[in-house]
Amino acid sequence: QVQLVESGGGLVQAGGSLRLSCAASGRIFPADVMGWYRQAPGNQRDVVAVITAGGNTIYADSVKGRFTISRDYARNTMYMQMNSLKPDDTAVYYCNLLQGVTRYWGQGTQVTVSS
Repeated sequence: QVQLVESGGGLVQAGGSLRLSCAASGRIFPADVMGWYRQAPGNQRDVVAVITAGGNTIYADSVKGRFTISRDYARNTMYMQMNSLKPDDTAVYYCNLLQGVTRYWGQGTQVTVSS
């Protein structure tokens, strides 16, 4: 079993920055794929960024150049540095871990960007 706990969300003005963290515990393996998703009210949950076991990163077009995903394997923690935040980035951000065919989710952390 895997547990994921996000932190770092909050209220920020447009143009500001936040750093999200996701602490993973349980049976974690380096081969697990981790990522950040977000869901705004009335919208579906969409992928924001993914980091593979080899350290390759994939970003949604809407955040390229502004968000950076990273992972500390020793601490079993994933991060996402979010810069130049926009009101459209307002959403609940969820940490995700894909282990084989099993997907785990955190409880989410709210990010609100004011204009």
